[in-house]
Amino acid sequence: MVAAWVGWAITAGLIAAYALVVVALYRAGRIGPDRALSLLGPLLMMKTRRGRSLLDRLGRFRRFWSVLGDIGLLLAGVAMVLIVVTLSVEAVLALRLTPAQAPTPSEALGLPGINPFIPLTYGLVAIVVGIVIHELFHGIVARSQNIGVKSLGILWLVVPIGAFVEQDDVQMQAASRRARDRVAAAGILANFLLAAVTFFLLALLLTTSVQPAASGVGVVQVVGGTPAAGVGVQAGDIITQVNGTATPTNAIFLHLLQGSRAGQSMPLSWWSAAQDRQLSGVVTLAAYPGNATRGFLGVAPSYLSPSDLVTTMATPWASSSGAFSGFLTWVILPPAYVEPVQGPTVTFYHATGPLASLGIGNVWILANVLYWLTWINLLLGLSNGLPLIPLDGHLLFRDWVSGIAARFRTSWTAKQLDNFSGQATIAASLVIVFLLLWQFVAPRL
Repeated sequence: MVAAWVGWAITAGLIAAYALVVVALYRAGRIGPDRALSLLGPLLMMKTRRGRSLLDRLGRFRRFWSVLGDIGLLLAGVAMVLIVVTLSVEAVLALRLTPAQAPTPSEALGLPGINPFIPLTYGLVAIVVGIVIHELFHGIVARSQNIGVKSLGILWLVVPIGAFVEQDDVQMQAASRRARDRVAAAGILANFLLAAVTFFLLALLLTTSVQPAASGVGVVQVVGGTPAAGVGVQAGDIITQVNGTATPTNAIFLHLLQGSRAGQSMPLSWWSAAQDRQLSGVVTLAAYPGNATRGFLGVAPSYLSPSDLVTTMATPWASSSGAFSGFLTWVILPPAYVEPVQGPTVTFYHATGPLASLGIGNVWILANVLYWLTWINLLLGLSNGLPLIPLDGHLLFRDWVSGIAARFRTSWTAKQLDNFSGQATIAASLVIVFLLLWQFVAPRL
């Protein structure tokens, strides 16, 4: 409790100091729409005109970026449908949750260090990189569509949290709908492309440089005074056999223990991380807490076996439980507190291949970075597809609604179409906000 209180106090102090600095700069006339510093809500924008020439050079390949922009439009449409359907399904499932099962406000915020399963270091690196690439693509595609870029810069909220590219609003509105939508979808495209690249690198790293030390079930905790502790099993070891039966998966291991009896003696084999070799012994099972007849070994197995974890992270489509289950497990590794891979879990593996000299700890640090770059960028790509102001999806949704309305209301003027699409976008934003809040409210009603 003390540590949590201190953490929140430090956070509050940093926010207060940031607010005082911003107020002082504003009163001194250093912050304004036409100055190098301006505000975007609580965010401090540090603008510069430097870098625009780079955007011009990259954006001159107009046909290439136009094709990519069209691909981005397709991906943005898929992301919009997928995320809205997901939120709708979650809204229905929320009705079945008890107040104890309901998500907490901290879980709703995708902020590293505040969200309980997004680590501060890995999460912050992934978000900053994702936002920078996201905004860079906005700028490049804007220039490829002859839409000006007024400035580039860094966004601050206590610490640097990302970047921005400020398009020329007048030219943006004057551009054709297709050109404007290509620019809006460019950021979503960037996040999905970055996720694809980092996932490929993650799969390459794991398949060439990480090898489970043994085939079995990883041990993340051993209860003191239990049969497992008595024969020397420790956290970081891998149990390979129970009662003469191999345990390559958690399911087999748990099935063997569920069928055991208190007082039963059975041989146990395990790979020892401390000795880097196979050990064996005979244990007499204790009584399982709350069930006097069932046997209790005294270990907490890892969420996935060492082999299953590598397979899930590198090739989820090859999961023994099926491709869909493999991809779902890949996504929920952070909420299951499996990723980042750290602590005893690291000792389940040996470093092999060209990166063996780095050591298994450093290899996993690199793998964690790649995983979070992939995970966060998938999240950024999907969430930016939401038809929610001020996300990219709301600009696309507005233009798509306007285009559809124009086909059915041929007598409407441009102003009428704009008013209708604007109202539809506001309505869609309110629906999305309701779906987001409903997950937290419904279980507590």
